[in-house]
Amino acid sequence: MDAALLHFTDEAAPARRLAEACGLAAREVERHCFPDAELRLTLPFAEAQAFPETLVLYRSLDRPNDKLVELLLLARHARRQGVTRLVLVAPYLAYMRQDIAFHPGEIVSQTIVGGFLAELFDAVITVDPHLHRIERLDQAIPIAHAIALSGAPRLAELIAEKRPGALLLGPDEEALQWVAQAAALTGLDHATCRKVRRGDRDVEIHLPDTPVAGRAVVLMDDVASSGHTVARAAEALKAAGAASVDVALTHALFAGDALAVIREAGVGEVWSTDCIAHDSNAIAMAPVLAEALAGVLGSRP
Repeated sequence: MDAALLHFTDEAAPARRLAEACGLAAREVERHCFPDAELRLTLPFAEAQAFPETLVLYRSLDRPNDKLVELLLLARHARRQGVTRLVLVAPYLAYMRQDIAFHPGEIVSQTIVGGFLAELFDAVITVDPHLHRIERLDQAIPIAHAIALSGAPRLAELIAEKRPGALLLGPDEEALQWVAQAAALTGLDHATCRKVRRGDRDVEIHLPDTPVAGRAVVLMDDVASSGHTVARAAEALKAAGAASVDVALTHALFAGDALAVIREAGVGEVWSTDCIAHDSNAIAMAPVLAEALAGVLGSRP
């Protein structure tokens, strides 16, 4: 197959794991940021004839604003050089949370960014996108190969190994889909908290009726950003007598001092997938991504 995988320096490790799993050559994009914040990207192909027919771009869309410009530049240039199929592997997919106008005048970014990606790429593969008011990723990214995978099974395996008999707990109702999936695979008990959000960093957590005193509890969610939801849940659990509180996440965004906030709340271990590169990464998603990518590459363009 005439295909190659492109990646950036900051994501070299997970991208190369994926390339190796799929038998693709991994090539690095050179990125330069000028003093005025404009970008210069240089691809590892000197001439148009050197471009493969299929390019796979690995770019997780945390800190998304510059990265979306990168995608625009890369995709448009690749098309001009004769690339016939472009596949984006974005283990974290940004701008999916704003799926409705919560207040008058707000822009619904989910379908706008989704439409942007659909114009650039023939396939998009991601992990645990924030889809709470739609059922399928192709409702946000209107292309045939819009593939949403889950990190929950891999995290479930780790939790069962590290904390056998633990209670799986979602820090809010939206986490139920991941907690329930992990519980079904491991046989562990599960429940979810109820969250009242007053602001980005101001949340109130109400524990479920499930007894937690003396139990090992693992808080499980798709993403932690400010860390305050997880922290308030951990504080409530410790106050209720939980023996330990650990955290398992697909996406370790951890903006600012988020990890310190979580630690100060009494959390022990923090486990995340490598969808976003972070010191807490404990699970490689390459095997799961590789299976989906092989299916896309094996299909007709």
